[in-house]
Amino acid sequence: MVSVLVTGGAGFIGSNFVRFALDAHPDWHVTTLDKLTYAGRLETLHDIIDHPRHTFVRGDVADASVAAPLVRDADIVVHFAAETHVDRSILSAGEFITTDVFGTFVLLEAAREATHLKRFIQISTDEVYGSVAEGSSLETDELKPRNPYSASKAGADRLAYSYFATYDVPVIITRASNNYGPYQFPEKVIPLFVTNLIDDLHVPLYGDGGQIRDWLHVNDHCRGVDLLIESGINGEVYNIGGGNHVRNVDLTHRILELTGKTEALIRHVADRQGHDRRYSLDTTKLQALGWAPRARFEDGLAETVGWYRTNEWWWRPIKDADPAFRAYYEKQYGKTRV
Repeated sequence: MVSVLVTGGAGFIGSNFVRFALDAHPDWHVTTLDKLTYAGRLETLHDIIDHPRHTFVRGDVADASVAAPLVRDADIVVHFAAETHVDRSILSAGEFITTDVFGTFVLLEAAREATHLKRFIQISTDEVYGSVAEGSSLETDELKPRNPYSASKAGADRLAYSYFATYDVPVIITRASNNYGPYQFPEKVIPLFVTNLIDDLHVPLYGDGGQIRDWLHVNDHCRGVDLLIESGINGEVYNIGGGNHVRNVDLTHRILELTGKTEALIRHVADRQGHDRRYSLDTTKLQALGWAPRARFEDGLAETVGWYRTNEWWWRPIKDADPAFRAYYEKQYGKTRV
């Protein structure tokens, strides 16, 4: 049995990867390590928490007493755990440095001592490249993070590479574009807008809405990571992008159409500080290994909207019964109920 450690496995991308891994690899035993902060929730693992090839451990990646033994026992580590929301990083950068950089350091230190570790997949982001006015970012391009979140991910990204170069830890680094799909915490734009519109709440559109993002379905991301575990080259960086470049204002109108709502529910708000205008990834390197995105954005977005419609049991307690979330949201955007 192959022992696989997934950090942040009760979060959005991590939980989808745990499901994918258990389904795709009957010879894998997956251990999920998650601190269960605001965005990591046991409810997200409701259908697999008791799977016979799954173990859940509650703990912080920055706590070596918990995390290090799990790394040392693993054949594969897939490191998703991170603070990820740009808005929160602007308000409180320290938490991002602790989790994203120091937490990665703790895992890498343990990986140095892991005698049978075959892969350490460091999950990074396209945001480390900064705003890309034209063209698409190559894995060799300069990193220019422009907010505390992307800077913390760039730091972890390069720290992971240094452990490959210095200690021969079998690190592979992935940089993915904006993910979407089921179980995404409703502070992110797609689930925030969908769930707001279900309740006839305004949706906050930053600035002129002209920011461009490349949307990647979470299942395509999982497939890319899985392929790299099998066929990637240690020490290399691989971009994973969906090839779906959409302006935020156009995304907003697509969601309005899918939810049957009108433009009257759009609220224009002041643009985010240091808001990157455009991201775009060149995925030639990963596609050379045989990967390509399968989800058409139009279909994937419709399916995602449908998932939030039919799974209010998951997101409504977050938005309605979590005082911290409501206080944060109202501080950022004001009261939005119509």
